[in-house]
Amino acid sequence: MARISKLNSNLTATGEVEIDEAQLAAKITKQLIHDACVMYHANRRVGTVRTKSRAEIAGTRAKMYRQKGTGRARAGHKQSPIRRGGGHAFAKRPKDWSYTLPRKALRAATRMALRLKLEAGQLFIVDSLDLPEARTKYVAAALRSGGYHGQSCLFVTEGVNADLVRAARNIPKVSVLPRVDLNADIVMRHRNVLMFSDAVAVLSRPDA
Repeated sequence: MARISKLNSNLTATGEVEIDEAQLAAKITKQLIHDACVMYHANRRVGTVRTKSRAEIAGTRAKMYRQKGTGRARAGHKQSPIRRGGGHAFAKRPKDWSYTLPRKALRAATRMALRLKLEAGQLFIVDSLDLPEARTKYVAAALRSGGYHGQSCLFVTEGVNADLVRAARNIPKVSVLPRVDLNADIVMRHRNVLMFSDAVAVLSRPDA
């Protein structure tokens, strides 16, 4: 059993809650977390690179000068890859870098990443975050009072919390994400993971 700090609406600790690590993941396989993160990074690649081959360079294909008698190295046309302004020998073409891992593997990687945060003491439970209105200053004040100012934080809600998204979107290194959209990459990219209690309750179920 592991103990997690419980935070109030000011993001200050009010107590601790015990949670079974096995409810998140039976074990941690760092290679699986790495594979999942590499997949998400590859899927973000645009892949629109393109360069010209020697066949696409404009200009004459005539030999630049005669083969012998000039004292210079023999040369063909100006589009040769060895000349400045010539085409690429192996020209780059647009490429789709995206691929997918099995759904169960990605789900397991997400849970393993959360368990890593739990064991590192970087996973917290938030009872509620009552905002008088959807203003950035209220979230910034709560982060400052809890000692998270300047640190990367990920708020995990059970549903879409539009007010929290609007209030936190202008704070650097702070993200808000519904539980269903969690993945291993975004968990590992944030130092602190602040999960609302209802999201933790759902995530504790093995079928979640």
